[in-house]
Amino acid sequence: MELVELRNIHKVYQVGEIAMPVLRGVSLKISGGEYVALMGSSGSGKTTLMNILGCLDRASSGEYLLNGRDAGALSADERAVLRNQTMGFVFQSFNLLPRTSALENVRMPLAYSPHPPSEREGRKRAEAMLQRVGLGERIHHEPSQLSGGQQQRVAIARALINRPPILFADEPTGNLDSRTSEEVMQLFQELNREGVTIIMVTHDEAVARCARRIIRIRDGVLESEQVSDPPDPAEGRRQEHMNDGGAGEGKGTTLRAFAGAWHILHTAMTGLRRNILRAALTTLGIIIGVSAVIAMMEIGQGSSKSIQQAIASMGANNILILPGTAATGGVSFGVGTSMTLTPDDAVALQNEASALRAVAPIVRARTQVIYGNRNWVPSDISGTTPDYLEVREWGVAEGEVFSLQDVRRGAKVCLLGQTVARELFQGGSPLGKEVRINNVPFTVVGILNPKGANMMGMDQDDVVVAPWTTIKYRVTAKSLASTNQSASTSSTESTTKTTSDLYPAGQTSLYPEQSATQAANTPLPVRFTNVDRILAAAASSAHVESAIEQITAILRERHRIRPGEPEDFNIRDMTEMTKAMSSTATMMTRLLLAVALISLLVGGVGIMNIMLVSVTERTREIGLRMAVGAWRRNILQQFLTESVVLCFLGGAVGILVGRGASTLVATLLRWPTALSMEAILAAFAVSTSVGILFGYYPAWKASRLDPINALRYE
Repeated sequence: MELVELRNIHKVYQVGEIAMPVLRGVSLKISGGEYVALMGSSGSGKTTLMNILGCLDRASSGEYLLNGRDAGALSADERAVLRNQTMGFVFQSFNLLPRTSALENVRMPLAYSPHPPSEREGRKRAEAMLQRVGLGERIHHEPSQLSGGQQQRVAIARALINRPPILFADEPTGNLDSRTSEEVMQLFQELNREGVTIIMVTHDEAVARCARRIIRIRDGVLESEQVSDPPDPAEGRRQEHMNDGGAGEGKGTTLRAFAGAWHILHTAMTGLRRNILRAALTTLGIIIGVSAVIAMMEIGQGSSKSIQQAIASMGANNILILPGTAATGGVSFGVGTSMTLTPDDAVALQNEASALRAVAPIVRARTQVIYGNRNWVPSDISGTTPDYLEVREWGVAEGEVFSLQDVRRGAKVCLLGQTVARELFQGGSPLGKEVRINNVPFTVVGILNPKGANMMGMDQDDVVVAPWTTIKYRVTAKSLASTNQSASTSSTESTTKTTSDLYPAGQTSLYPEQSATQAANTPLPVRFTNVDRILAAAASSAHVESAIEQITAILRERHRIRPGEPEDFNIRDMTEMTKAMSSTATMMTRLLLAVALISLLVGGVGIMNIMLVSVTERTREIGLRMAVGAWRRNILQQFLTESVVLCFLGGAVGILVGRGASTLVATLLRWPTALSMEAILAAFAVSTSVGILFGYYPAWKASRLDPINALRYE
């Protein structure tokens, strides 16, 4: 069986509407082990014939049998396997990859083998091949550091790295001096003696005489044939290898999708290293986009947390429980004027309401505070328990908090807000000092942390906090209904009654019979220990609604309120304000994120643009890789990997830049920022996705190039 057989091959190029025939019915047979020279003048069709023989081009008509197989019927990937396993190409212009060492140029076909060798084995084979062609000392030199003859030797070593049975050479001495040409021809003759079939295109008679068979072509037709020497006995030596290459193609096809991932990554990194500056500038858009996303998200989240803290300082999770409304003669005195809340109510809520974190009763007063010759009227004097500070999430800057024991015994101790301390003590320490409230001496045991103004602009630090028993029984003795202070009783009448005594059910001898007028108004006041309000803190914002339901149920039960009757208390919370502020903060963060994502989009367009330029600039490289056996899938993976690697590196650098920018903003501008792992992961994922999305089209375009057209690209 002949190794190569052409039957009536025609090749016609279509240039616009003009058909240009190049080969006109060529029929040819070449046996294994032959050394054939194709000669002819420029335009005779000899190079086109060699390209068809090398499966780089297809005939317009006719039949091409390679070792008995119809090569013209093979798919692009099947032809790539043939080129990789059974053919080697030595081009006139060498076609070496620039800024790539001789070793890497020679190793390139190994990356596209169905069963690529290990890194160590591939390097060993490439070094051995370079040693054979006399370049053992220049394996790390780039093409620009080699002479023309040395570059041709590298090209020959590359063609032989996969030990192909057929070697194609297109004008192998066209760019060489006479001495180097002789050395190359001697190497070809040596390879032919080893059994390699050589098909060489040349127009040099001296070079053609080195071949054993000379075929002359003129105007696309075989003109004559000359045999100078019979075929070498080693003719069939490579036939078994040739057959194995064809038979193993199916197995290689199956394993090809899973093999060579490292080679693809290595090839992509090598391609990027050849133009580091352009790669760095390409990633700049991704770096800016990712860093902008992270910085904006962290600034936005910091601002959101700052707003949430500001709301929390006012009591975002706080629930205010006020007494009911008192009325006389049809005149209502407003919310909080009825005496319906007691300290026991606060204790019951603390013990029974699982959705509450802390509860504190409050007795309010407003009067003058005196220290020495200075005085001040705080905006709020609150009598409460130590749980009040937990409800308000308020710490002590200096000193300590009064205890429950102080509340029980009515100790005359207090905590001062920052404003009160500043106004009364003018920068001095108030700890242990004595102030007078309504002519009652109080010892200052602590200074509250600063809280600033609330959303209504009121100074939260203009406050005095003391035990509620002390405020109620010693500071104020007037009714809240008339003075906006806590209703009180004398100390001799302050014993707290039981729940049954406070809220009697049905008729009892404790109360006179109500008249019709009294029934229409407020019942006679019951004299018991009451508080002005109860302040509770829900376990979290999500628990506010359930906390309100529990408070309502507990107080209705304690106050003996029948179903259908209105409550004698009112509940207030900041849910709506919290939702509004949180919604605003979220909207601003999303707006910042949208602006930052636009820069990522711009970076992605830049990636696509540069990759398209790269495909255009590296068209000959793409053709070369296809010539040595690269599948379309390999080319697609290579350029797509380059795009993803660029975005991956850009994303990594962008994360560092974004974090640095966020830190600088927090340090220099004192803006609140917060680390956002979600933003980092999202930006990284988006940047990689951008590489895939915007890199796919250039990679696909590169993979669809025809190898012969790519090799001819200028």
